[in-house]
Amino acid sequence: MKIPEKSPVAAPITLVRAFGVMSGTMLVAGIVIGSGVFKKIVPLAQSGLSAEWILAAWVVAGLITICGALNLSGMASLTEESGGVYEYLRLSFGHFASFLFGWTDFAIIGSASVAALAFIFAQSMNALLPLPNPAEAWAHFSIGQLVYPFADSGIKLLAIGTAAVLTWVNYRGVSGSGHLSNVFTAAKIGGILLLVVAGLFLASPESGGPAAVVPVRDVSLGSAFFGALLSVFWAYDGWVDLSFVTGEIKNPRRNVPRAIIGGVGVAVVLYVLVNYVYLRTLPLAELAAVGPNEIGAAVVAEALLGKWGKTGVTVLISVSVFGTLNSVLLSHTRVHFRMAQEGFFFKSAAVVHPRYRTPHRALFYTLAWSSLLIVSGSFEQLTDLVIFATFLFYGLLAVAVVKMKRQGRIPGPVPGYPFVQLVLLLFAFTFTGHTVVTQPIQSLLGLALILTGLPFFLYFRRQQAHS
Repeated sequence: MKIPEKSPVAAPITLVRAFGVMSGTMLVAGIVIGSGVFKKIVPLAQSGLSAEWILAAWVVAGLITICGALNLSGMASLTEESGGVYEYLRLSFGHFASFLFGWTDFAIIGSASVAALAFIFAQSMNALLPLPNPAEAWAHFSIGQLVYPFADSGIKLLAIGTAAVLTWVNYRGVSGSGHLSNVFTAAKIGGILLLVVAGLFLASPESGGPAAVVPVRDVSLGSAFFGALLSVFWAYDGWVDLSFVTGEIKNPRRNVPRAIIGGVGVAVVLYVLVNYVYLRTLPLAELAAVGPNEIGAAVVAEALLGKWGKTGVTVLISVSVFGTLNSVLLSHTRVHFRMAQEGFFFKSAAVVHPRYRTPHRALFYTLAWSSLLIVSGSFEQLTDLVIFATFLFYGLLAVAVVKMKRQGRIPGPVPGYPFVQLVLLLFAFTFTGHTVVTQPIQSLLGLALILTGLPFFLYFRRQQAHS
C-alpha cells in the first residue's frame, strides 16, 4: 500500500526588511519634525523667558530626547520583531504592561496622532485654498454638547481622505511608503534650512532683541522654564516610532539605535538653528503678540521675505505634516500588528498581505478609528489627557534596561548606562508629578481612558486560554 506523501507546509508570510540605516534615520527625522517646530515659538515667547532661556529649552529637551534614544539602543539588542516599545515591555515585564502600552497607542496616542496630523494638513490646505463646507447647515448639531461631527466638514472630509490615501500607499508596500517618507523628509529639511539661511543673512540682529524679556506670566524662572521644556518636548515626540518597525529594518540590532540617534540629532540641530532665526528676526514682544489663528514661523517668514515667504512656509508646513502623517501611519500600525501576533489584539490585525507583505488589516483598523476621531474633533483633548502616560512608559523603559542589564540579558555595553536611565527616570517622575498636581482631573481621566483596555485584556487572555 502506497502511503501518500505529505504536502509541504507553506512558509508563513512575513514582513519585508526594506529599511537601511539611512532610510531609518530619515523616518525618525520625518516623524519628529512635524508642526511643532513652526508653532511653538509663540507660546514660548509668551512664557516670560528671555531668548537665551528659550534656546536653552530646545537644547535641554533635545538632550533628554537623545538620552531616550540611547536608552532605547540598549533594548534594541533584545529582539528583531516588530512592535518596539510594546515588545520591549513584553520581554521585560510580561503581557500586561505591554498590552497597556499597545492599547493606549491604538486607542489614543497613535490614532489620535494620525487624526491630529491629518486635520492640521487639511487646515493648512484650507489656508491656501478655502474649502467648501458641505454640511454647514448641521454645523451646530452636537452629541452631548461635546462632539460636533458636522463642524468644519470640508476640513474633516479632506483629513479623512488624506489619511485614506496614505493608508493605501502603506497598504501597497513598505518600500513605496519609505520612499515617500524620504522625499517629504528631505523637502521639509530643505525648506527649514532655506528659512535658516534667509534669517541669518536677511534679518537684522538688533531687531530680535535677544536680551529682551516679555513679562507675560508672573511666574518664577524655574516654573517658566519647566513649562517651556514640556512644551518643547512635544516637538521632539515620535522618536521611538522607528522601533515599531524593527521587523522591517535590515540588521535591526545595529541599525535601529543608529537611525534613532541620527534622526534625533538632525532634529536637534534644525530646531536650535530655526528658533535662533525666529528670535533674531522679530522681537519677543512681536512673537508673543501673534494671534491664535496665525503660525509663528509664517509671521517670521513674512517679515523676511514678504507675502511669498508666508505662503512658502504655509506650503512647507503642509509638506512637513503630510510626510509625518505617512510615517506615523507606517510605524504605529506595527504595534497593533505585533499585539495581534501575540494574541492580545484582534486576530485579523496579524494578517500579512500575500503580495505586498504589509499588515494591511492593522492599517485599516487604525484608519477606521482615526477617522472617527477626526469626525469627533476630540483628538486634541484625548492626547492632552494621556500625554503624561507616555512619559510613564518612557520611565518604565529606563527601568526595563536596568532590569535586563542586571539579569545579563543585555550583554553588550549600553551607552551612558546607568546615568542616562537616571536622567529619564527623574524627568518622567517630575513630568507626571507636575501634571498630577497642576491638572488632577485631566490626569485621572487620562488614567481612566488607559484602563478602558482592562476588559479587552481579559477578553484576549480568555480567548488565548480557549484556543
